[in-house]
Amino acid sequence: MYANRKHYVKNWEHQKPEERYSVRVERGGKPVADIRSEDISEVSEEVMYWRKANHIHKWFVDNVQKQDDNCESFYVSNDDLNELLKVCNKVIKNSKLVDGEVYAGTFYNRENPKGQVQRIAGKVIEDATVAKELLPTQEGFFFGSHEYDEYYLDEVVRTRDWLVKMLDDIKNGSEGDIYYSSSW
Repeated sequence: MYANRKHYVKNWEHQKPEERYSVRVERGGKPVADIRSEDISEVSEEVMYWRKANHIHKWFVDNVQKQDDNCESFYVSNDDLNELLKVCNKVIKNSKLVDGEVYAGTFYNRENPKGQVQRIAGKVIEDATVAKELLPTQEGFFFGSHEYDEYYLDEVVRTRDWLVKMLDDIKNGSEGDIYYSSSW
C-alpha cells in the first residue's frame, strides 16, 4: 500500500527561467543516457508505505476509490486527508490498550491441514467499538490480521503522523498531489 506525491515538472516555452524545473536522473553518479531530462514531465515520490494495514486500505477503498478495489492509483484530495486524520484521531483517542493475546500466525502441518492459529501475549484494544465503527478491519488474501490490537493501533498512529506531515507540507506551500495505490 503506497501514498505517492506527484509533482508536475514539465517546462513550457512561456515560463520564466525562475519558474522552470531542472530534473536529472543519475545512476552511480552519472546521468542515465536513455532518460532525457528535458522530457521529464512528472516526478513521483513515495511519501508513505503500509504493509497489511487492511483497515487503512479499506478506508481508502470506501472513501477515495468509490468501492473500486482494483490496484490502480487514485487521487486523494486535501479533504480526504483531513477526513482520514479526523478518523485516526478519534480511533486513537478511544483505543485503550490492555494486556491480552494477539494473533501470531496460522501454522499448517499434517496434523492441522486447515491450520492452527497461534497467539502470544500482547496488547489489545479494551473496547474497540469506535475502531470498528470508524476504521474497521477487512479480511482477505494477504490482508494480515483483522484483530483490534497493538498492531492495528500502531498503523493508525503511523497514518496519523504521516497525515499531519502531509497537511503541514500543503499548508506551507508544498506542490504535488497525493495518490493512493495498492497491490495485492
